[in-house]
Amino acid sequence: MTRLSNSQNVIVLLGGNSPERAISLESGTAVARALSEVGYQVRQLDPADQPLSDFNWGTDPLAVIMLHGTYGEDGQVQAELEDLKIPYTGSDEVASQLAFHKHSAKEVFLAHQLPTPDWKVLPSTIDQQELECLATEIGYPVIVKPEAQGSSIGVSIVRTADELWQALQLAKEFDDLILIEKAICGEEWTVPVLDRQPLPAIRISSNRSFFDFAAKYEDDHTKYEVIKQSESETSQRATVLSLKACELLKTAGVCRVDLMVDDSGQPWLLEVNTIPGMTDHSLVPKAAYAHGWSMSDLCERILLPALPNRSN
Repeated sequence: MTRLSNSQNVIVLLGGNSPERAISLESGTAVARALSEVGYQVRQLDPADQPLSDFNWGTDPLAVIMLHGTYGEDGQVQAELEDLKIPYTGSDEVASQLAFHKHSAKEVFLAHQLPTPDWKVLPSTIDQQELECLATEIGYPVIVKPEAQGSSIGVSIVRTADELWQALQLAKEFDDLILIEKAICGEEWTVPVLDRQPLPAIRISSNRSFFDFAAKYEDDHTKYEVIKQSESETSQRATVLSLKACELLKTAGVCRVDLMVDDSGQPWLLEVNTIPGMTDHSLVPKAAYAHGWSMSDLCERILLPALPNRSN
């Protein structure tokens, strides 16, 4: 791998004001530390403390976006960086916005005949009777979640109509639009992708009803099994589907594709995360390690394509 000059002016964007602020701070700190460990001069910028337009970017800056959730993954910060003419890591404004809005991404998957669970998108002001009718139409169990949010924040699995209204109340705390989706019974998988190069898939096992926020970031009993394509037909299927999803959404940089695999071995696309977590519990670093990359290797590979006229 061609290494950048250690004098490269790297600014890690982290924190922000989204519900995922705490995880973003962890991710950004981990990335800054990994780059510093191999000699880079790294500064951190929290947009919650200082607007991008007021920051002293210095000469030839490169922004590493580690802002999870709104403002970071929905295209807003990308648009600001474009206006400031500052190169940045990851997907552009359009791809970020498309991937962040689950309904829009699923429409793309459906249009290209990629398997994704049935769903309905609805306003948070929907009345209880109409909500119950939609859930019945989709078929229990269903997943109720904010239409645009990450880290499983505000997500509930609903098995009966009695649980439905409470799930809606939770989801509406984080978004005015709600996605109600058919729950696929089976195994939870994820496939990290770095600029169209897949990293090993990961099968997730949790004692919880689903891979929620606590299972992702707080539960030390959650199990992760890294499975390479050559080791499993299911892993191969999930990887091929994940690469196609990233291609259709025109993502760039590092992404994480979340899937469910049903009892027949069929993978189903849930969503594509354009700024996945990089904490010590996060899945992308685990897959990179299994691929033979250190955290510093991974972070450098994220940097390189963001610079004009540079490649891996």
